[in-house]
Amino acid sequence: MKIAVDAMGGDFAPEAIVEGVMLAAAELPEHVTIVLIGKQSALQPLMQKHNAEAVANIELVNAEDVIEMSEHPTKALSQKPNSSIGVGFKLLKDGQVSAFCSAGNTGAMHVGALFSIKAIEGILRPCIAGFVPQLTGGHAVMLDIGANADCKPEMLAQFGVVGSIYAQYIFGIDQPRVALMNIGSEEQKGSLVAQAAHQLLKENRRINFVGNIEGGDFFDGKADVIITDGFTGNTMFKLGESFYKVASQRGISDEFLDKTNYESVGGSPILGVNGNVIIAHGISSPLAIKNMISLAIRQVESNAYTKIAQALS
Repeated sequence: MKIAVDAMGGDFAPEAIVEGVMLAAAELPEHVTIVLIGKQSALQPLMQKHNAEAVANIELVNAEDVIEMSEHPTKALSQKPNSSIGVGFKLLKDGQVSAFCSAGNTGAMHVGALFSIKAIEGILRPCIAGFVPQLTGGHAVMLDIGANADCKPEMLAQFGVVGSIYAQYIFGIDQPRVALMNIGSEEQKGSLVAQAAHQLLKENRRINFVGNIEGGDFFDGKADVIITDGFTGNTMFKLGESFYKVASQRGISDEFLDKTNYESVGGSPILGVNGNVIIAHGISSPLAIKNMISLAIRQVESNAYTKIAQALS
C-alpha cells in the first residue's frame, strides 16, 4: 500500500508535513509506504534534518509547482499540472498510490478528484465527510461538511446511503443509524428541503433512518451518520472543533473535549469518488498529518469507495 502526501500543502508546509510523515513512518505497518510529493530543493534539507532518507518506507516524488491556498482551483490545476496536487492525482489515477492526502487548497483537491478519478457513476454530488466524537464513544460520520453549500433533497437522501455504507465499513457498524440534522425532531419541521429529504430518507429501505436530530444532539450518540447540507455541516463542524480551543484557553482539560481537537482525526475524506482522497485543515500540525495518514490507511483497508460504487450500480 502506498499513501501519497502533498508535502507543499498547508500553512506550515513543508516542515509540518515532513515532521508528520516522520511520526507516521515510525508506526507504519511493513506493507505501507508514504510517497511524499513536493519540491526536492525544499524537501531534501528537511529529509536530511530528520534523517528521513534512512527510513525505508518513505519515497520522494518531485513536483516543482505549488497551488497556493488563494488560487482558483480549476484554473490552478490546468495551469500547474506539475504541482504537488496535480502530481498526486496523477499517481492516484494511474493506480501507483492507494490514497492521496493534502492539507492544501481544498477546492483544488475537490476539483482534482472530480477531474482525475471522477465521481462514482450514479453519485449526484461527491461530498466531504467529518468525524464527530460522541459522548457514548466512537464517532459519527457527518456529511456534507463543506463541498455542497446548497443541496437538493435527493442529494441529502443519497448522502444517507453513502454515509451509511462508509460507517459500516470504516467503523464496522451493522445497520448504522442515519439521522437528518434539523431544527426539531418532528417529521414536519425544518425547511422545505429538509422536509422533502426526510420523506426520501424515511422511504429508503437500504438505510436505518432514525429521523431528525437537533443541534443539541450533536454529541449525544443518537446517530452513527448525520446528514446535512455543506453550509450547515461546515458551520456546525467548525463550531464543534472550537470547543477544544476554548477549553484549552480556559485551562480546562477534558478527555472528551480533546476529541473535538481537529488533530485527533487529522483529515476528512471526499466521498463519492473512485478512490481515496483525504483533505486536512490548512493549519495542520505534524500530529494532524500523522493521524490523517492513519485515516487514509484505514480507508484503503476498508475498501469503502468500491462498496459505495457497488451499492449505486
